[in-house]
Amino acid sequence: MFALVLLLVSAAISLFLIKRTQVLDIPNGRSSHKKPTPTIGGVAIVFTFFLSMIMLYLFAGKTMISERFFLGFTFSALLIAGMSLYDDLKKKPFYIRLATHVIAVLMVMGFGIIIHRVDFPPGLMFLTNRSLGAFGYFVTFWWILGMINAYNFMDGLNGMAGGNAIIAGSFFCIITYTQGSDFAYIVSYTLVAGVAGFLIFNFPRGKLFMGDIGSTFLGFTFGVLPIIASLYDNAHTSLLVLPLLLFHFIYDTSFTFIRRLFKGENVFQAHRTHLYQLFNRLGFTHFKVTVFYWGVAVLQGVGALWMVTIPGPMRLMVFLPYLIFQMIYTIVIIYHARKGGLL
Repeated sequence: MFALVLLLVSAAISLFLIKRTQVLDIPNGRSSHKKPTPTIGGVAIVFTFFLSMIMLYLFAGKTMISERFFLGFTFSALLIAGMSLYDDLKKKPFYIRLATHVIAVLMVMGFGIIIHRVDFPPGLMFLTNRSLGAFGYFVTFWWILGMINAYNFMDGLNGMAGGNAIIAGSFFCIITYTQGSDFAYIVSYTLVAGVAGFLIFNFPRGKLFMGDIGSTFLGFTFGVLPIIASLYDNAHTSLLVLPLLLFHFIYDTSFTFIRRLFKGENVFQAHRTHLYQLFNRLGFTHFKVTVFYWGVAVLQGVGALWMVTIPGPMRLMVFLPYLIFQMIYTIVIIYHARKGGLL
C-alpha cells in the first residue's frame, strides 16, 4: 500500500509538470526527440524518494540502518538532486556538473559510507574479504562517480533510464529481501514505485523527460545503496549484485568512453555515439531499442538471482556470459554504424 501511494503521488506530480512546467528540452542536432518536451520529471522521483525517507526515519524500527549512515545517504542524495535541478534550470557546462557530482560523492564519503573491504565470496584466495584500507576511499569515489555519470549518459531514449531503474530496482529489492538487508529492500521498492509513476508519462511517447535531476539521482542512489546493503545494513548483500544488474549500462558507458578516448575525441563533449544511440540511429525506434535493453536487464536480473545462490569464487563467473553477449552486440552495432556512416 505504501508503494502504491508513492506511485500515485509520483504520477500526480508528473502530470502536473507536463501541464505546468516551462522547463523544456529543445531539440538540437544531438537530440533523439523532435519537439520541445518538459524535462524535470525527475522531480517526481526525487520527491517520492524523500517522502519515503521521512516515513522511514519517523516510523521504521529494526529495518533502519544507523542514523549516521541514514542521514549521510539522505542528505547527499538531496544535495545531488538539488544541484542537478539547478543545472536543469540553468544549463551549466559539463565541468560544473562534474564538480557538483564530485562534491556529492565526497559528502557521502564524509559520512563514512566507504567500501572498506572487498566483498567477494569465500575461497577466492587473496581477494576474500580483503581489507582495502585507504584504497577503499579511491574505489568508493570512482564507483559512485562512475554510476552517476553512467546513468546520466544512458538517459537518452524514452523509457531507457526509467524502465531499467524499475527492473534493476525490483531485482535488487527481491535479492536484498531474501538476504535480509531490510533497509535496502525498503528503499528499493519505494524507488521503483516513484520511477513507475514517472514512467507512465515517459514511455512510450515521451511526454515528460526526467532530466539531470532524475538520471544523476538514480545513478547516485544505485551507487550508494549497494554499499549500504553490503556493509551497513542488517545483513550483507554482495557488492557484485548491483554491477551485474546494471552491467549493460556500465559496459556501454565504459566502452564508449574508451573508444572515444583512443580516437582522440573530446570525451567531455556531448555526442550520440553510445551503443544504444547508434542502435537507434540505425533506424530502430525508441520503443524497440528500449525494450531490447529492458530484456537484457531482465536477463541480468535472473543472473543476479542465480549469483547469490552460488558459494565460492564461481560467483564471478556469472558475469562471463553477459560480457560475451555485450562484446558480440558491440561488434554488430559498430560494424553497421560504420557501414552506415555513423562513425
